[in-house]
Amino acid sequence: MSIIVFGSINLDLVTRTHRLPKPGETLAGISFFTASGGKGANQAVAAARLGMTTFMIGRVGGDSFG
Repeated sequence: MSIIVFGSINLDLVTRTHRLPKPGETLAGISFFTASGGKGANQAVAAARLGMTTFMIGRVGGDSFG
C-alpha cells in the first residue's frame, strides 16, 4: 500500500525578536532562519516516517526559494 499526498509545500522565513511587536510596530530581528513545512509536506513526512511508501504532489513557486 502507498499514500499520495496532495498539498502545500512551503519554506517558512522565521525571525526572532526580544519581544512581540505592538500593533503597527516594526521590530528588528535578532536571528533569522528558514524551515521547511506546509500541511501537505508535513503529512507526507509523517506517513513516510511510519514506513509507508509516500508520494507528494504539490507545486513549487518560481522564486529563489522554489
